[in-house]
Amino acid sequence: MPSKDPSLEVEHAWFRSGAAWVIGVDEVGRGAVAGPVAVGVHAVAAGVAEFPAGLRDSKLLSEKRREAIAPLVHAWGPGAVGFASAEEIDAHGITAMLGAAARRALLELHAAGVPVDRAAILLDGSHDWLSPALRSPLDVRTRVGADRACASVAAASVRAKVRRDALMREAHDAHPVYCWDANKGYGSRAHYDGIATHGLTELHRHTWIKETALRAVS
Repeated sequence: MPSKDPSLEVEHAWFRSGAAWVIGVDEVGRGAVAGPVAVGVHAVAAGVAEFPAGLRDSKLLSEKRREAIAPLVHAWGPGAVGFASAEEIDAHGITAMLGAAARRALLELHAAGVPVDRAAILLDGSHDWLSPALRSPLDVRTRVGADRACASVAAASVRAKVRRDALMREAHDAHPVYCWDANKGYGSRAHYDGIATHGLTELHRHTWIKETALRAVS
């Protein structure tokens, strides 16, 4: 069984082949029915040999543990989180908006001084949804399971999850009937009960809410 603990083996192999930086990329909120999609990026420079103890893919960490390790991730190296709103997802589709959110994060990283154009960009999964959103081509590479295997991607995952969860907790204060503090915009029973009683908000992905989904939890 593959280890749940990431390493820097992939990043170091790419450094040896000439990459000056590796930027891990991961998304959070793709399958939610409310709230934005978030894409985290985390940059690792050639020569970096260690990463925060306990770092894992955000899905493998409790909320308490993610909140505790997030400051260590921020101190470990530069990163950013880009968002695409529910309205944008309704208008353009989730795949295009994953790319848009990632591009926004990379622009922020570039503005912070990371030479994005000289980096190998490591995207979790097998589908390159980032390149179609770019104005200029970058060295984008995909890897299935990178969120668990590669420390740069695990760090990006933690960044995105912590930021998005904070946004959904804030949204819950304005719309408590949907229980976003607990479900973070995903399709839980309590969330669908809130939709059935109170309707949709501007934070819902309207094109994703179907009668069949409501019936499935009724």
